[in-house]
Amino acid sequence: MIQPEAISKVVRDAFDDYHARFAAISRRAKKRFEQRDWTGARADAAERLDLYDLCIDECRRRLVALMGLHAHDRALWRQVRDAFAASIDGAIDTELYKTFFNTLARRFFRTRGLDADIEFVALDIEPTDAITRPVARHSYAVSPIRPVDAFVRMLGDYRFDVPYAHLARCAAAIAVRLQDDLAHWGEHPVRAIELLDTVFYRERRAYLVGRVFGEHRFSPCVVALVNGDNGIRAEAVLTRRGDVAQLFGVSRSYFQADLPTVGDAVVFLRTLLPHKPVDELYTVLGRAKQGKTERYRSFFRHFHANPAERLVPAEGTPGMVMAVFTLPGQPLVFKVIRDRFAWPKKTTPEEVQAQYERVFRLDRVGRLLDAQPFRYLRFPAGRFDPALLAELRESCAASVVEEGDDVVLKLCYVQRRLRPLDLYVREQGAEARREAVLDYGQAIVDLARNDIFPGDMLLKNFGVSRHRRVVFYDYDEIRSVSELEFREWPQATTYEEQVAAEPWFHVGPQDVFPERFGQFMGLPAPLLAALKATHPGLFQPQWWRGLQAQLREGQLPDTPPYPDALRLA
Repeated sequence: MIQPEAISKVVRDAFDDYHARFAAISRRAKKRFEQRDWTGARADAAERLDLYDLCIDECRRRLVALMGLHAHDRALWRQVRDAFAASIDGAIDTELYKTFFNTLARRFFRTRGLDADIEFVALDIEPTDAITRPVARHSYAVSPIRPVDAFVRMLGDYRFDVPYAHLARCAAAIAVRLQDDLAHWGEHPVRAIELLDTVFYRERRAYLVGRVFGEHRFSPCVVALVNGDNGIRAEAVLTRRGDVAQLFGVSRSYFQADLPTVGDAVVFLRTLLPHKPVDELYTVLGRAKQGKTERYRSFFRHFHANPAERLVPAEGTPGMVMAVFTLPGQPLVFKVIRDRFAWPKKTTPEEVQAQYERVFRLDRVGRLLDAQPFRYLRFPAGRFDPALLAELRESCAASVVEEGDDVVLKLCYVQRRLRPLDLYVREQGAEARREAVLDYGQAIVDLARNDIFPGDMLLKNFGVSRHRRVVFYDYDEIRSVSELEFREWPQATTYEEQVAAEPWFHVGPQDVFPERFGQFMGLPAPLLAALKATHPGLFQPQWWRGLQAQLREGQLPDTPPYPDALRLA
C-alpha cells in the first residue's frame, strides 16, 4: 500500500500549486491597472473564483489514480491527515492548507456536517493567534518641518510602468489631508506611516494599505490611486475606520493582492479593523473558502457556548422565495429556498440557485451583499424556535432533512445581517429616513450603471449596514439592464381603456415601465417626491435607454468606493 506521507505530499503540492496560480492571476492586476484594461480585470476576477474548485478536482483525480482501491479507506485517510499536519507544522497559512485538505476529504466521502474522524476540526481556535511574524511593509518617518518629503519617498517606492502625473503634488495633497484629518492629535499629528509592501487592486483603483502614527496613537491609512489620462495620481486618503471598513466590506468584490502569505496580512488588517470578523477579511482577500471555514467556526463556537439561544425568524417581511432565520447573538442570517413560490413569482428553486451563483461572479460595486452557500449544515432540532421549525418543515421540505434529533439543511445561503430598509424607514427620524431613501435610489443607480437590474425594488429587499449604506440582498429577479425593454406607460385613448381592470396593451416578458416604479416602492409620498427629485432618471424610460446604449458600447462607469468628500484637492 502507498505510504500516507506520499499521499500527503500530493495534497500539499496541490495546495502549493493552487496558491501559485492564485498569485499569478493576482499579479496581472498591476498590468491591468497600468493599461486601464478594466474588462481584462473583470475576466481575471472571474477566473480566480473558479480556481479553487478546479485545483481540488485536479488533485482528486491524481489521488484516485494513486490510491486506487484504497481511495475511500478511512483508516488510511486518518494517517494521511496526521502526516499532512506534520508536513505543514509551522507554516504561516496552516489553516488554509487544512481547509484544502478538508475539502478534498469531503469530496471523497460526500460528508454531511463535520467528520472529525478524518478532517481537521477545531472550533475553539482563532486561526491567526499563532502568527507572530510581521507582514512585509515599508515604514517612513515624517518630519514636522518637511512632511511632504516622506510622502514623495513613499509614492516613489510604489512604481508602475505609468508615471505619476505629478508626484510632488500628490505627496503634498496626502500630507495636507492627513494633517487635516488628524489635527485633533496635536500640532504635528503625523509622525510616521507604514504601508504593506503589497498593493491592493480592485475595479479601477490601486490601494496602498497601512497605518499612520502620531506620538501616542495610530489610525488606518489607505491611499487610493487612479490611472487617468495624464498618468497615475493619488485620488483619496482614508483614515477613518468606518471608511476603511466599507472599502473592505462584504458588498464589494474581492481584492487582487499578490500576498506571499495570507495569515500575516490578516493579522495586520485586524489592527486597522478590530471589529471586522476574521472570516470577512479572508473572504475579501479572495480566500472565500477559508472565509467560509472561519465563519462556520466563529458561528458554532458562539452557538455551543450559548445553549439557551434559539434560532428564530429574521426580522422583516417574510419573503416568498426564501425562509430566513437568524441567531440573535450573531450578525448573520440563513436563507433557505422554499419548495414553491406564491404568485406572482414565476421562477424555480434551480433558477434561484443560478441567480445566487451569478451574483457571486458579478462586480458587486458595494451594493450587492456577498452570500456564501453552505451545504448540509446541521443544527439540533431543539435549538429552533418551534414556529420556525414548523415553517421549514412545511415550506422548505426539499431542503430540510431530519436525522434523529438534528435538522440538516441541504443548502442554505449565509449573509451578513442588515436592518431591512422598510423597518429602518419606519424606525428612524426624518433626516435619517430621507438619507436612507436617497441612498436606496443611489444603490439602484450604481447597480444599473454596472448592468444590474434588481427587479423587485420593494424596500424589504434592501438592507442598511451599520455604516448606513443601503445594499440589495434579494437576488431571484436580478436581470441585465442590457436585455430589458424600457417603455413609456401607454396613455389610454378610450373610455374602455381608462376603466380596464387589466392592462389593455401587450406587455412582453422583457418590458419594464420606469414611470410606474413609484407605485411599487412602498414609500410615503414625501420620501417618494424626494427620491424623484434627486434621482429623476430612475423614473424615465429615456434615462434607462441611454444607459443601455452606453453599456452596449462597453462603457462601464467608474463607481468609487468612497464619497466625493474624501477625494484629494
